[in-house]
Amino acid sequence: MTPSRRSSRDRRLRHLPVWLLAGVAVLLCAGCFSFRRSPPRPGRTTLDSRLVILPATPMASYLVVETKWDKHGPYHFLIDTGASITLISPELAARYGAKNAPDEQPVIRVRSSQGDMSMLSPVTLRRIELGGAEFENVSALVYDCTELSAHFGVKIDGILGFPLFRETILTLDYPRSRVLIEPRSSNPLLPGVTIPFNNDRRTPIIPVRIGDQNFVALIDSGSDAALSLNPIGLQPAFAIQPRAGVTIATLSGDREQRIGRVAKPLYIGDYAVDSPVTDLTEDLSSIGSGILKNFAVTFDQEHNRVTFYRDSPLPIPTEPRRSSGLSFSKTPAYWRITSVVPGSPAEAAGVQRGDLVTRINGEPVAQWDLRRYEQLVATAPDIAFTFLNGTRETEQHLKVFVLVP
Repeated sequence: MTPSRRSSRDRRLRHLPVWLLAGVAVLLCAGCFSFRRSPPRPGRTTLDSRLVILPATPMASYLVVETKWDKHGPYHFLIDTGASITLISPELAARYGAKNAPDEQPVIRVRSSQGDMSMLSPVTLRRIELGGAEFENVSALVYDCTELSAHFGVKIDGILGFPLFRETILTLDYPRSRVLIEPRSSNPLLPGVTIPFNNDRRTPIIPVRIGDQNFVALIDSGSDAALSLNPIGLQPAFAIQPRAGVTIATLSGDREQRIGRVAKPLYIGDYAVDSPVTDLTEDLSSIGSGILKNFAVTFDQEHNRVTFYRDSPLPIPTEPRRSSGLSFSKTPAYWRITSVVPGSPAEAAGVQRGDLVTRINGEPVAQWDLRRYEQLVATAPDIAFTFLNGTRETEQHLKVFVLVP
């Protein structure tokens, strides 16, 4: 591959999931990533029953599935419908990588949350098993999941992209914390609202609307946002005007998050989401797990259609967005602050990017996984952060504030 062609492919790569908003792991843009060319299908997909049910662990708004298929493991995976390729850890690549597999994909250059450049190498896995579902000859990229694992507080072994499931019907059942995998069917009978999606980029893009304004949005289970909106061509009215949030690092440089609340409902088919919290983006609009968590979402890639279902037909209320005013890059020993929200109590207290946090409410940061920390931010009036300055630790109480009412 010539350098010019490689550079072109680098620009075509879109983002990884919006755990990036916390300044964690590989940072490309803000939601998903894709190749222009068609990614390969898995060599063969087999199910041991008509319905494979995988229990999932809710982590913030994500679903994490645990699986084990030999003496090794267990393994933990995220399912990212906004990604057109699968990422797996170096450990899995070494253990399950096919020998003498053809080099079907280019090496991809990415930037970490610390600004370092690294390369993602292609690999073909002999198999991935999710309960009773087996996927053979899976094309993937090798990605170091260390930062992502530290962010979630559990070892993450990979991110499963949307095309992996194209030979199946996939359901992400958020309310019941489970993932369902079924064989393809010519006419599955599903309750709810069925919407056709555009799959040209090997990710599901659907028509939606805010009030009477129509646009298209990516269904992105790899994003923890509610709605990411590109306002170009639209004239969205805001109940809460966008304000500065955390700093987001991308390949083209750092940018400031702009977050507010639109004034009118978001409609997904017949379902309405009342005045959702909205991140403004320069990229493709997307619906993240902050909204998807209210639904069981079923993807039928053979027929390019998705079905949303929830028990209640009533509009979905959206809560205020609370914040500590900080985002972090995490290790087991400390959390490094990657950004401070302008105008937040943390900024007023003099907290700066690069500061190190060793304890939260007196407990070592290693004891705070993502779910526990998110619950703390959602309920606590203030949080005691212990900062490390040289060899000295200093505790500081920071008020939790409402970022978006």
